[in-house]
Amino acid sequence: MSMSKPLTMKPSRSIAADAVLDIRGLCVDYGVDDNAVRAVRDVSLTLRRGEVLGLAGESGSGKSTLAYGLARLLPPPGVISAGEVIYSPPDGEPVDVLTLAPLALRAFRWAETSIVFQGAMNSLNPVHKVSTQLIDVIAAHSPGMSRRAMLDRARELLTMVGIAPDRLHAYPHQLSGGMRQRVMIGMALALEPKIVIMDEPTTALDVVMQRQILRQIVELRERFGFSVLFITHDLSLLVEFSDRIAIMYGGRIVEEAPAALLYRDALHPYSHGLLHSFPALRGPRRELAGIPGSPPDLQAMPSGCSFHPRCPRRFDPCAVDIPVLGSPADRVREARTVACWLHPAGGAID
Repeated sequence: MSMSKPLTMKPSRSIAADAVLDIRGLCVDYGVDDNAVRAVRDVSLTLRRGEVLGLAGESGSGKSTLAYGLARLLPPPGVISAGEVIYSPPDGEPVDVLTLAPLALRAFRWAETSIVFQGAMNSLNPVHKVSTQLIDVIAAHSPGMSRRAMLDRARELLTMVGIAPDRLHAYPHQLSGGMRQRVMIGMALALEPKIVIMDEPTTALDVVMQRQILRQIVELRERFGFSVLFITHDLSLLVEFSDRIAIMYGGRIVEEAPAALLYRDALHPYSHGLLHSFPALRGPRRELAGIPGSPPDLQAMPSGCSFHPRCPRRFDPCAVDIPVLGSPADRVREARTVACWLHPAGGAID
């Protein structure tokens, strides 16, 4: 569905032909001046057309702040202090989302990108029927549609996410947790966006329902071709669901690789710790090993690599210098990046 205002601003640098969203040097602060706390630190990330990009990390690593920042949904006192978020529509010029005027930004949300928020099961208004809430989204962006057409579209959305159309006039409390989650996913797809951001949408669900929801998302992605930025602290979900995975720690991306490659051979000790904090479904039994310590205090970040106080493999440079995120010198032919002194950056990916 096209936006009400064309996107015309060209970005300052060229981007990959298959990139739908290109985040460049994004910094997000909470507060201003000397009291500001930097929650996202110089993050660069590319979401390609039709792919699922997983973003993993512990609570407090900056995942949700990154998502709300790129969609300009940060609650006060959150501010974007640097960076670009370049959106490339399939039939228009790239645009920096951070420069969009209010009307264009309103059109960008839902029509071009949508969000399934953290705690989505409780995001529905308890005093309004599902039909009312779905129709509100459609009416806000397609005011010319008749009410009958909107109701037909709402029924179609419920069917799309595996809910019987006769539940359209139910109240949220009359639906199970999984059904409410599916309603939120259907709402996010109401205007056929090119990008869907999912911020821990399965956290409150049991394991069986999580898998059902994930299979539904995969099926819808294959059917409609949208891209997904899937945010979670559960790396085991991303391994089986994502095309690529980016690991975030202390407000930075510390490793990015294809999901299978990361699972088979994680390079950053933090990624390795996350992978070994859940049991394998196959193979010999192994002892689970957690990550000692706690995430860093964003108001008093450690020097050098922010993970070094918790890292079992730290050595001299780790406490002094911040490692650069790049293609590791010993793995330049692999489509991956890592920020770790064990694998310093030393080349471009072929």
